Amino acid sequence: MSAAVSPSSRGLKVRVRPATEGDIAAVQEIYAHYVLSTSASFEEEAPTVAEMTARWQKIHARGMPYLVAVHKNRIVGYAYGGPFRERSAYRYTIEDSVYVAPDMMGRGIGNALMTALIRKCETQGYRQMIAVIGDSANAASIALHSRHGFAVIGALRSSGFKFGRWSDAVLMQKPLGDGDTTLPARDVGRRARKRAR
Repeated sequence: MSAAVSPSSRGLKVRVRPATEGDIAAVQEIYAHYVLSTSASFEEEAPTVAEMTARWQKIHARGMPYLVAVHKNRIVGYAYGGPFRERSAYRYTIEDSVYVAPDMMGRGIGNALMTALIRKCETQGYRQMIAVIGDSANAASIALHSRHGFAVIGALRSSGFKFGRWSDAVLMQKPLGDGDTTLPARDVGRRARKRAR
């Protein structure tokens, strides 16, 4: 999966492709900003590159999508789909995460990543995508998800405590493919879950 995209009027071109282990140091640097400087993530200590590599390996072993956006040979954002919950009946539901390098915000990178992630998840047979957005004040993430057809389905009020204040987690959901209008034609992820254990 590799596509050149011109996501904004500024003409910024990014290529979205599957992440490799060699990308994880750049992914960690992007994520560390959100952990240390924002409430977009409810983690309070930035994971190490080794920890981020282990997380990538777990997603990769399950066959779930983990993508990076590249601009001029630099990783400028990443997105992945992970298990919404571990119980097997949730196997057609995937939780998304999208992060963009802070100096590259507002240039359509999140849009390019979300478009590619949704397409990949639909191709793999997932039927629902859930976003758990840290901090109800995270207008950029809520707007990104809304543009891609997600609806707010609720909030976990005051469920996070970070930087000396309580924050909500906003829940958004988008049907993928046929959603719940048809029964699945094939089982998703059962073998991948067994491999990852």
